[in-house]
Amino acid sequence: MFRLRFILSSVACCLLLAHPQSGFAGEAGYLDELVVTGTRMERQLLDTPVRTEVVTARELEKSHARNLKEALINVPGLQLREIHGKPGYEVWLQGVEADRVLILIDGMPMTATTGSSVDVSQLAVLDIERIEVVKGAVSAQYGSSGIGGVVNIITRAPKTGLSGSFSTDAGSYGDQNPSGESLEPARYSARASVQGGAEQFALRLSASQQHSDGVDPEPETWARPGDEYDRTDLTARLDWNPSEDHRLTASVARFEEESGSRFVARKPPFVIRQGKDEDVYRTRVGVSGDHGLGAGLQAGWSAVHEVLEDNTLKYSAQGSFDDRQAESTLSRVSGHLGRSVGASHHLMGGVDLQRETLEQSVDGVSELGGANERDRDSRELWLQDTWMPLSSFELVTGVRVQHDSDFGGHTAPKVNARYDLVQTPELTAFVRGGVGAGYRVPNLKERHFTFDHSQLGYVVKGFTDLKPEESVSYQLGAGVSWNRNVWLEANAYLNDIEQLIQTAEDPEATSERNDGVMVFRYENIAEARTFGLEATAGWEPDEHWRLTAGYTLTRTENRQTGNDLNRRPAHQASFGVDGPLVLPGLSWTARVRYQSKEFVDAASGSESPAFTAIDLKLNYQLNDQLRLFAGADNATDEQRDFSDADDFRPVAGRFIYAGVSLAFGN
Repeated sequence: MFRLRFILSSVACCLLLAHPQSGFAGEAGYLDELVVTGTRMERQLLDTPVRTEVVTARELEKSHARNLKEALINVPGLQLREIHGKPGYEVWLQGVEADRVLILIDGMPMTATTGSSVDVSQLAVLDIERIEVVKGAVSAQYGSSGIGGVVNIITRAPKTGLSGSFSTDAGSYGDQNPSGESLEPARYSARASVQGGAEQFALRLSASQQHSDGVDPEPETWARPGDEYDRTDLTARLDWNPSEDHRLTASVARFEEESGSRFVARKPPFVIRQGKDEDVYRTRVGVSGDHGLGAGLQAGWSAVHEVLEDNTLKYSAQGSFDDRQAESTLSRVSGHLGRSVGASHHLMGGVDLQRETLEQSVDGVSELGGANERDRDSRELWLQDTWMPLSSFELVTGVRVQHDSDFGGHTAPKVNARYDLVQTPELTAFVRGGVGAGYRVPNLKERHFTFDHSQLGYVVKGFTDLKPEESVSYQLGAGVSWNRNVWLEANAYLNDIEQLIQTAEDPEATSERNDGVMVFRYENIAEARTFGLEATAGWEPDEHWRLTAGYTLTRTENRQTGNDLNRRPAHQASFGVDGPLVLPGLSWTARVRYQSKEFVDAASGSESPAFTAIDLKLNYQLNDQLRLFAGADNATDEQRDFSDADDFRPVAGRFIYAGVSLAFGN
């Protein structure tokens, strides 16, 4: 009942505060979006020499994305994988796992939520200008762990004057609501932001709350496949612009999550009901500056300190156990300089200093090989030259030199090139490609952590003798655009990875236990390869209509065994359409995603089935201030068979929701 009152009160507030106005601002086309991730220089998407895919602010609004997972779900070729044992998702790119994909906020990394990868469902969509995705090895640009690519969240600066927004929505999984009441809201959220300032100072405060009861096809049973969670995000950002040539930014963000999972542990002849409560706290503090120093010299710097706490407690009818306490920290300072040299060169260089720590214990005993804390430091220097010898040809070369406290030095070069075959006001046709070296040192978890899931039949142990992973990524593609509103691109890719780190059973350790519990440890596979083809197309006939399509072919090989790598579907396809409806301000959006079957265990031939999911959205913009929206996620109701351990189709079935959004001020 409290939830219903919350939703009705929010809707009432929006209706009371709305002030009708007419007229709508025009929007830039997709190919005119500005991007920075590929070259660290602001370029229009159509003109960049490094292939970049963008999730725009318009897409975030039309798709009703509440968190980064929902924002990325329709990016062609990007895979969102459930994080085992958590109510979250991680990002895989071009068949490369999430441990090797960097998640950045304004170019600065985040602490890995699991000790290995970032849970993107924990990041609320607050104050985002756009999200840029660059695939392939980019270690020469952003450092270790960029073998698969980067996802860079670009936030918008707070505006002057006084303005703000508020949005809320709620929905139901129908007969899969854990409460058993199909009409009761099982998931709801609210977001609010207020900003203002004068010419030199501007401040923004934002907040987000997300709640889910979980997903349960059989509410009368104990096990619940979709976990319950509460997520709260609070952020504050202050910008100071003392002059046209200088800008300083300070930000503070706090994230909290409480989640609960319920499952059964099978220990024949017994089936034991168990559960896990987990609390996650993330505090992130950042400062940055951009400065024009005269004579064409530009400088920038950033510093971030982030603390992540992750505490879990398992329980059964006999009591609680496995009280695990973990704390990770990340501190990073970066600085760079850039200047044009002559008429055709732009030189950039920078320094990055980073320190990471990990503490973890269970029932008061360290799980880090006897030490209370593990740490790692790195010092990195990078250089880049953007050379345009011809108006139709651009060459970007770069190198990063890294010294790690545990693994010594490493050098990662890269080169990207673009050649415009045709460049007229109406027609653009080009080819572009690149080669980049990737490098990733084993994280602290892989080297030192013991993940004890004996009650579920397995243990994963860290391995201190792991070697760093190295890769070479090849990207080659071509594209054509007509009038900057019709486009077609194709890109072939090959990622060669040496010393790929995976988990493998340790037969000797398993036999020594003599209790049926399997022991795994992290190991370096000799070599792995992912390769394939990506194609995207789009058409924006006017500001109301937009059609997009994408297809990705992925092939993989464990070159030690000859088998495919697990959990990489061979085919992915997507289609999207945005269009108006009868009433002025009323529009609709459809997103279709197809994923082919994938190996769960290539050695035995077990596979997860293919599926097609469709999301349908409605938006009714009454005026500049008030918008009503509704949608059906996974309208095709594609869902896994929970009795089949090899079925990894979506956990949640159809979800139907409605909401309202209010804006005031500029």
